[in-house]
Amino acid sequence: MNKRLTRPRYNRMIGGVCAGIGEYLDLDPTVVRIIYVLLSIGTVGTAVVVYFILCLIIPES
Repeated sequence: MNKRLTRPRYNRMIGGVCAGIGEYLDLDPTVVRIIYVLLSIGTVGTAVVVYFILCLIIPES
C-alpha cells in the first residue's frame, strides 16, 4: 500500500497541512501542531511561509 501525503478535509485547523503530515506519519495532529508552533517561534516566522507553500503544494484528499 502506497502512502500519499494529502490535506484531509476533516480534522483541519487552517489549511490541513499539520493534519496531513500527522496522518502520513501516523502521529496525532495535535503533536504535529505543537512541533510546528515551536518551529515557528524558533525560526522567527520562516515556518509560516513554509506552511503556506505546503498548503499550495500538497493536494487535498
